[in-house]
Amino acid sequence: MHTWKTALERASKGNPAPDRRVEKTDAQWLALLGHDAFRVMRQAGTERAFSSEMCGLHEPGIYECAGCGTPLFDATAKFESHSGWPSFTQPLKDNVVDYIADNTHGMQRIENTCSTCGGHLGHVFPDGPAPTGLRYCINALSLKKSA
Repeated sequence: MHTWKTALERASKGNPAPDRRVEKTDAQWLALLGHDAFRVMRQAGTERAFSSEMCGLHEPGIYECAGCGTPLFDATAKFESHSGWPSFTQPLKDNVVDYIADNTHGMQRIENTCSTCGGHLGHVFPDGPAPTGLRYCINALSLKKSA
């Protein structure tokens, strides 16, 4: 189970290797993702809060990376954070989400990226519910839901 300590350690010491790697050129990513998702996933942008219906979606299933299809989160780990972005307490597997120190915008945060393709997902915060105490605040444009 990932904890805030896990996030801090991995942000400073490194992340485990993913099962596979997916690499594409910017032109290939743009063609695959479209402009909005490309800005979020490949340029570390953020979508507007409450801009996706995915925030209120609480049906069973798996949330995958919109860039490479890697399964990232199970719907059972999703919760309503009222933050304006889909929120999860735990990644699906130990090596699917990377933790990266992010000191942009005058803040100290921990960015999350897809371990497989390096796509920006969002950030993790230590203010989530039990049992992890984590809130993975993820851009809906970075996710696709499968059954």
